[in-house]
Amino acid sequence: MKTIRLIYPQWQGGNIARWIPNIPAEDASRGYYLGSMLLNFLAPETDNQTFTVPVSTDISERIEKNGVLDHDIIASQTKAALDTLRIASPDKVVTLGGECSVSVPVFSYLADKYKGDVAIVWIDAHPDITLPGDDYNGYHAMALTACMGMGDKEIIGQLPASVPTDAVCLAGLRECEYPYIEKRVEELGLTHYSPQQLAGTSQPVIDWLKKSGKSKVMIHFDMDVMDPADILAAVADGPAGGLKLNEVVRLINDIASSKELIALTVAEPMPRLAIRLKNMLAQLPLIK
Repeated sequence: MKTIRLIYPQWQGGNIARWIPNIPAEDASRGYYLGSMLLNFLAPETDNQTFTVPVSTDISERIEKNGVLDHDIIASQTKAALDTLRIASPDKVVTLGGECSVSVPVFSYLADKYKGDVAIVWIDAHPDITLPGDDYNGYHAMALTACMGMGDKEIIGQLPASVPTDAVCLAGLRECEYPYIEKRVEELGLTHYSPQQLAGTSQPVIDWLKKSGKSKVMIHFDMDVMDPADILAAVADGPAGGLKLNEVVRLINDIASSKELIALTVAEPMPRLAIRLKNMLAQLPLIK
């Protein structure tokens, strides 16, 4: 079984600068790019091949099209990610992002490879099931709907497969942001568990996986699922009450012990301190 590490520093899916006022807007917007590189630097060394999806850092003009911010560049980078996966031909993928949409081409590729015998556990404070035309135009909030085959036709049309709603579980959900998103969770019939339900046990998710009938599982881990009082690694410093770091680690390992883990995405690291240090160094003599 061939496992690869995919560095996918896509940041364009986020429209986040307003939530990080102590960092220059352009640096905040591209923070996920640096975050992806830092995850790769910090991750243990491995004999597995590493591939990097080419991602533009140009921020000169951000254009909304079809209800999606930076639509064309996201469509182009989605194609680049799929091309990389087809060339690498992996059986399993560890993805270090980048914002949440980095899971989309990976999960679609593996859903196609395994003929639908896959389940998704989406570990996230948010459900990421918005659609073009909703109040927020960031594609990272549309990532799970994209995995389920819903969204912009040009982007979704590239994907080789989708995952049905009954094969998706939301873990750690604590904020839907808009009432219609909460309603959409119910309309789609998505199984979901709160941080409180998972704080002391992984059993609800393990039981759901057993009932799913799927032999393989893909995990998406958005760092904002964690309680900011325990570790602040994502964009927002709220809402409070998320999973603790050790609880997330336990949950992911329990899932991997329950089913064959074929994908693990770590997404949305926002390295505030690293960005500020980078900007400091750029102002010192003899360095730049």
